[in-house]
Amino acid sequence: MKTSGLLELEAVLAVARRRGFRAAADELSVSTSALSHSVAALEARMGVRLFHRTTRSVSLTEAGAQFVANVSPALATIREALEQAGSLAQTPSGTLRINSSVGAARQVMPVLIAFLQRHPQMQLDLVTEGRLIDIVVEGFDAGIRLAEVVPQDMIAVPFGDRQRFAVVGSPDYFARHAKPRTPADLKAHRCIRSRMPSGQIYQWEFERRGQTVRIDGAGAITLDEPNLMLEAARAGLGLTYLTEWNVNADLRAGTLVRVLEDWTPPLDGLCLYYPGRRHVPAGLRALIDTIREYAEAKRERAPVKRALAAKKPARKTVSKARAR
Repeated sequence: MKTSGLLELEAVLAVARRRGFRAAADELSVSTSALSHSVAALEARMGVRLFHRTTRSVSLTEAGAQFVANVSPALATIREALEQAGSLAQTPSGTLRINSSVGAARQVMPVLIAFLQRHPQMQLDLVTEGRLIDIVVEGFDAGIRLAEVVPQDMIAVPFGDRQRFAVVGSPDYFARHAKPRTPADLKAHRCIRSRMPSGQIYQWEFERRGQTVRIDGAGAITLDEPNLMLEAARAGLGLTYLTEWNVNADLRAGTLVRVLEDWTPPLDGLCLYYPGRRHVPAGLRALIDTIREYAEAKRERAPVKRALAAKKPARKTVSKARAR
């Protein structure tokens, strides 16, 4: 559990955040029974019940919701004071909690591995999910997403190459269907539809010469995970719309073929982002340094044309659905 000296308050906030004792206990690295005893002891001293408990769910009572709302800012201030003091330590240590999309996490893993190898006293708790969350409210130290969806009030550290989306289908599919030349042609094609974390169906986004187009294609299957979309596309079920990072291996192998390439301009790449606080914890600062060194090394290895392309202004954001 966090060594703040306010273990019971940390326990209450963790249970409220995770909506359950088991998940909160895992987050705080304590047993479920120990966590339950801490919350029960605080409730007993306060003379009020903070949580409704059933065998299937845990939810805040009205008093509990008010208590969490009042305590959270104060505890955040205390944590920051502790982090500021801890940041003076020369050796980074402790746990960094990072929220990321699955695709972003896969791309950043080499850097995270290098970071842990360089700083063996550090621990990473990486949580992947499609929805874009408020990392401060959810108790994360930082997030990793495409630059275009990073909240404006956050400090962003660029990482990785600029990225593009790609429309791809199998050779077998194109043996049976003419390749689309414009996004409008997709209306005559079977599309592998993508469901966003909100439950809405994602509209494919295109842009060329200042013209922006969104397509909600029809198809026989709707999925919410890139690897499943790739599998469906390889099987010839239709066209899918994913990042180049997801499809490059298939393009090189010839198992997928790309179309409408001139309608998918580049976007800024991934960023690590975190709240704009005056003092950054030593562990997070060490991760930022590792990311910057990695990005600089990639720039030094890149061809001249690629380096020049990276200096072009980024396209305006079209949709936050691309967070994953």
